[in-house]
Amino acid sequence: MQAQNEIKASARLVLWTFAWAGTLALAKFGPQLLWDPSQRVASWATVAVNLAVGVGWIVAFTRFLRALDELQRKIMQNALAVTLGVGWVVGFSYVVANAADLVARDVEIAALPALMGIVFVIAFVVGKIRYR
Repeated sequence: MQAQNEIKASARLVLWTFAWAGTLALAKFGPQLLWDPSQRVASWATVAVNLAVGVGWIVAFTRFLRALDELQRKIMQNALAVTLGVGWVVGFSYVVANAADLVARDVEIAALPALMGIVFVIAFVVGKIRYR
């Protein structure tokens, strides 16, 4: 029963993840590829849809966490805690360094989620190895 709930929750999370990524891509690239950038209503509408789908993704992720067994949930929560900490520390350190004119060039904002993704994967793998 537990495994079946976990599979369902995982499948829902995958669908919500693809939906969120799709609406994010539409909001980002739609103004250049699908409609004129001056059509701000269309752009705002896609941003609103992306936010709404993002909320759905958060709910799906919460349900996914609840469907995991205790050990898997502990590993996931530890990896998420490390990822959040790295994101906050690196992000705010960059903001402070940039405000003090210590940064020679601007870093693309996409670097932060990429860094957080890498940190999450490493922390998750370390957790899996640690609790073998």
